[in-house]
Amino acid sequence: MQKVHITDVILRDAHQSLIATRLRTEDMLPACAMLDDIGYWSLECWGGATFDACLRFLKEDPWERLTTLKAALPKTRLQMLLRGQNLLGYRHYSDDVVRAFIVKAAENGMDVFRIFDALNDIRNLKTAIEAVKASGKHAQGTICYTTSPVHDVAGFVALGKGLAELGCDSIAIKDMAGLLTPYAASELVKALKDAVDLPLHLHSHATSGLAEMCQLKAIEAGCQHVDTALSSWAGGTSHPPTESLVIALRGTVYDTGLDLDKLQAVNSYFAEVRKKYHRYESEFTGIDTQVHVFQVPGGMISNLANQLKERNALDRIGEVYKEIPLVRKDLGYPPLVTPTSQIVGTQAVLNVLTGKRYETITNEVKRYLQGGYGKAPAAVDSDLQNRAIGKEEVIDCRPADLLKPEFDNLRQEIGALALNDEDVLSYAMFPEVGRLFLEQRSNNALMPEPLELESRAADAVKKAPTEFNVALHGESYHVKVTGAGPKNQTLRHFYFMVDGVPEDIVVETLDEIVLDGGTQGAVKSAIASKRAKPSAEGDVVVSMPCNILDVLVKVGQQVVAGQAVLITEAMKMETEVTAPIAGIVKAVHVIKGEPANPDEVLIEIVPAA
Repeated sequence: MQKVHITDVILRDAHQSLIATRLRTEDMLPACAMLDDIGYWSLECWGGATFDACLRFLKEDPWERLTTLKAALPKTRLQMLLRGQNLLGYRHYSDDVVRAFIVKAAENGMDVFRIFDALNDIRNLKTAIEAVKASGKHAQGTICYTTSPVHDVAGFVALGKGLAELGCDSIAIKDMAGLLTPYAASELVKALKDAVDLPLHLHSHATSGLAEMCQLKAIEAGCQHVDTALSSWAGGTSHPPTESLVIALRGTVYDTGLDLDKLQAVNSYFAEVRKKYHRYESEFTGIDTQVHVFQVPGGMISNLANQLKERNALDRIGEVYKEIPLVRKDLGYPPLVTPTSQIVGTQAVLNVLTGKRYETITNEVKRYLQGGYGKAPAAVDSDLQNRAIGKEEVIDCRPADLLKPEFDNLRQEIGALALNDEDVLSYAMFPEVGRLFLEQRSNNALMPEPLELESRAADAVKKAPTEFNVALHGESYHVKVTGAGPKNQTLRHFYFMVDGVPEDIVVETLDEIVLDGGTQGAVKSAIASKRAKPSAEGDVVVSMPCNILDVLVKVGQQVVAGQAVLITEAMKMETEVTAPIAGIVKAVHVIKGEPANPDEVLIEIVPAA
């Protein structure tokens, strides 16, 4: 009997791929009893981008989500996606933080840890695998599948052998961009089956339209574990439908044994839930065979689209698609999966929007070229490397070997805001977002009273919070005020991020809109007025909408051309903004934590007398 076991990704990767990870816990819970009764091998419900989205957009505690789901799904293994030494963040963490995170995830209910490294650098997987095994949980080593001049079956098999030697309980083939073809899937599964005596799992996105065929050929070659998504959240950049695979294998030696009626019942629930999230639906949800040329994973497509939309440049996404393979080649052909997909994608966007390749290089690209993420699959472009890191020494050891234990320092940094180690780990993953979340929780500001709009005096807008939750027709939305158009206009625009999506409201006069129902600080001065447009050679601007992470200079300070004056964040990637000329800082029009847009003067620099 070669029964096939199903992992359903409805609670994690399905909504991450289709609605930017916005599915709320409250919409998961009503389905849990039905899901728990189906007989899945596991349910993927945590990790990946869910941790970030909970803190950043949904204002939910991700640890509370995990414990709540564990209580609601007592019969089914819970599974998560873990980025090896990166955990759920975008940098490498010290070994003590990696171990602490896994211990707490296991204690809070996680059963299966799918552990991957974006570069397939096995050195970055070792600590996490050891920690999972020490916790008595299932350690699933992962092969990130990609195609390039330097990737082949022999290399993937060598990685599989290494994962087995580290004590993994199973091996997953992670086809995050939908690049597998049916016969390539069969060849790879057969080669791995011959080389390692471990269960194989296949995770393949439906982006290119080949995933179902890949699943069938992999099953015939000996793969007995397959990832699917309930059909109402399947297809496109998500995964093949669960029900379809169950039907296809019914009555064969591969029969899953799952009850189709039960699957269809819970799918009906999720079909209705999806309607609530229509605002987050990506425009790129259908079959896209271009993925075999540009290798852009599903989650990356929606991120790129949103980033370009904010810059009013969505029509240039084709240029970005063409630039991505060029950047990937320059970086030594990394597989495109978090965080390398963001690293490559953001740099490609910058290259296209600035019109000059690598005029601006993100901090993450610099770190990557220095070896801070591990060993690149192939040689990187030497000229780009020299331009990015200069004479700094290239890291050739495991990057985490250079990191001192940091958990105790993180606990001291966050202080009394952290009620337990889980809070410390939330802060560790995303320092800015995590701290804000914990501050809002401490001030009982995560779920304020419902917001109401009413006509008030013009000066009342100054009392408005900059962030709040809105209850509307039974749904909750997280709203952040990000800007306002100039005063004294017949039509005035007010700009908001609603659950992370940019929106604007047009009113005839300022008197028509007042935001009330809670105070978390006055609207910043930069929101109430529009910054000047650049007009001088020393005006410092950014190339795309971003948040200011740090201001590195003060008024009166002397700077040299090329000196870093700001650190910004866009699409979760940091970038240093440099001085365009040498001179004296005349004015600073931005503070840490504020949003900034292109064509706004953030810092004025004048030539020294």
